Amino acid sequence: MSVIQIQNLTKYYGKTLALDGVDLEVEQGEVFGFIGPNGAGKTTTLRILLGLLRKNAGKVSVLGGDPWRDAVALHRRLAYVPGDVSLWPSLSGGEVIDLLGRLRGGVDQSRRDELVERFKFDPTKPCRTYSTGNRQKVALIAALVSDVELFILDEPTLGLDPLMEAVFRDCVAEVKRAGKTVLLSSHILAEVEALCDRISIINAGTIVESGTLAELRHLTRISVSVETAHPVTGLSEMPGVHNTRVDGTRAHFSVDAGAINRVMEHLTRFDVLVLTSAPPTLEDLFLRHYELQRGESAR
Repeated sequence: MSVIQIQNLTKYYGKTLALDGVDLEVEQGEVFGFIGPNGAGKTTTLRILLGLLRKNAGKVSVLGGDPWRDAVALHRRLAYVPGDVSLWPSLSGGEVIDLLGRLRGGVDQSRRDELVERFKFDPTKPCRTYSTGNRQKVALIAALVSDVELFILDEPTLGLDPLMEAVFRDCVAEVKRAGKTVLLSSHILAEVEALCDRISIINAGTIVESGTLAELRHLTRISVSVETAHPVTGLSEMPGVHNTRVDGTRAHFSVDAGAINRVMEHLTRFDVLVLTSAPPTLEDLFLRHYELQRGESAR
């Protein structure tokens, strides 16, 4: 069942086109990654999903409702964590967590205490004293303590140290096991790669790629390191082979997926002793995609 459905979503700011026919579908129980460069349209899309902005055209459904018309009802069923958290300066962190929890129907006190402990957070201090990371913890705990169906997370680990990022990842995995749905927008591509079932890349207001990480591997090349009994020759002249470095009997290169069999056959002529290959990371995919786009726009 689809928790989020977006069809041909269009949004203008004055005469500036921010979203140009965006299509997106997020299924129940999945963690969906939403990535793209700054200004690509990620936050505009999320704000429309939250009922904070009105679309110009297209269809948008969140949990079966219209995010603009049904905003109050939907916000009791979802939790949102922004990337830049602003809090009431005179309230303590714990008071903010409890307040936001009551807006969604109440707080499970044992769950609240568990999350406070896991995130190493002091809920007694006034919010004006908190660092960026601690303000982020307030928003994360307030979201995760709620019994909601959908989590919309926009740069949720901004300001967190690596240990707290690991805690966040564990919490998202628990949410997924409970059958909840997560829409995650993040610049930390390793985070998206570790957590997400499917990914969409947005650029200039348009979805340019969607699919599982495995399905998006075609955007880049596989890295190969090989040691042979005899020095390898002819690699750099082979179609589909790139960035070749040969040092005696050791060679490093990247290869397009369609050229792997041909390259492996070539390498066997030199008696392969050790060979390691690594699939592209999400960061590789992301960077390779924009290299291709820049190359096309330069023509």
